[in-house]
Amino acid sequence: MPSVDDVRGKLSTLTDPWTGKDYVTGKEARNVRVDGDTVSVDIVLGYPAKSLLDTVRTQVTEALQALPGVARVTVNVSSQIVAHQALRGAQRVEGVRNIIAVASGKGGVGKSTVAANLALALAQEGAKVGVLDADIYGPSQPMMLGMPGKPRVAEQGDKRKLIPLENHGVRGISIGMLIDPDQAVAWRGPMATGALEQLLRDTQWEDLDYLIVDMPPGTGDIQLTLAQKVPVTGAVSVTTPQDIALLDARKGLKMFEKVNVPILGVVENMGLHVCSNCGHEEHVFGAGGGDRMAKEYGVDLLGTLPLDIRIREQADAGRPTVVAEPESRVAGLYRDIARRVAVKVAELSKDSSAIFPKIVIQNT
Repeated sequence: MPSVDDVRGKLSTLTDPWTGKDYVTGKEARNVRVDGDTVSVDIVLGYPAKSLLDTVRTQVTEALQALPGVARVTVNVSSQIVAHQALRGAQRVEGVRNIIAVASGKGGVGKSTVAANLALALAQEGAKVGVLDADIYGPSQPMMLGMPGKPRVAEQGDKRKLIPLENHGVRGISIGMLIDPDQAVAWRGPMATGALEQLLRDTQWEDLDYLIVDMPPGTGDIQLTLAQKVPVTGAVSVTTPQDIALLDARKGLKMFEKVNVPILGVVENMGLHVCSNCGHEEHVFGAGGGDRMAKEYGVDLLGTLPLDIRIREQADAGRPTVVAEPESRVAGLYRDIARRVAVKVAELSKDSSAIFPKIVIQNT
């Protein structure tokens, strides 16, 4: 009959397809039990993986069935997303485990489109996801996510909370939902950052695994203040392969480094254009720029996305690619990027602040 050590030894030879670690070293194999010729184990992944659960279950089941003396195997596979450490000194946001900032050094590189599809891909994999549109001067998430209208206000004791709008399984809030579509936001830095922090903390986020923050483009005062005040778990930098875009993207990476925000990786957008008529492939904005920048700064290239007219058309219609064409190659690229981001977050240090008591000073 097999022993628990035999089972753990076999599990140590199996690799998580996305972390690259074996299930024992990665602490994903839990509750290993042996009862005569029956073996059971729980595999708990630290990232959302709804589409991967059956694959992992089959992988582990077949391996354990090959052990001598094993007649029956039960493998339970699930995902558990926990909170991870954010910037020290930044107050955590109630109802949010992890905050991922999607940033770019300059505008026009497709940051908001990537943020929307990233959020939707994480939601499709089983995560609870919200989107905060922090691009205060050019809010586009209400249109991209198909969230017209205004959020309602709920009374919570002496506080008032905004209830985020919801569509495609994702909750969202944006300054664009609170002002007239044709109204310009002519705010200076302190007013803009104050409004965004209020939008973040006065919204009733309910048990989110990830809050995707669509950051304003650039590296000015607003971006720096947001990076310092918002408890960001990690940042994703979006760029095109073009040299000018890469120049500004490098500044964005340095900004996050200065405020000690972990950089989860780089997404290269508009990397390759394929003609919809003849199929001719052309690197309109150059080739390999995102990969070179990632290697230069020692971070991961999370993925390369094409320049495709359908991505634009679907986002404009309020049904981004991951929702509009979930089986398409481009949607698959977005899902791969989302899973790599989630794995990078899972590898960060866990947040243990909740186990420590808070000291409250009162007059007695």
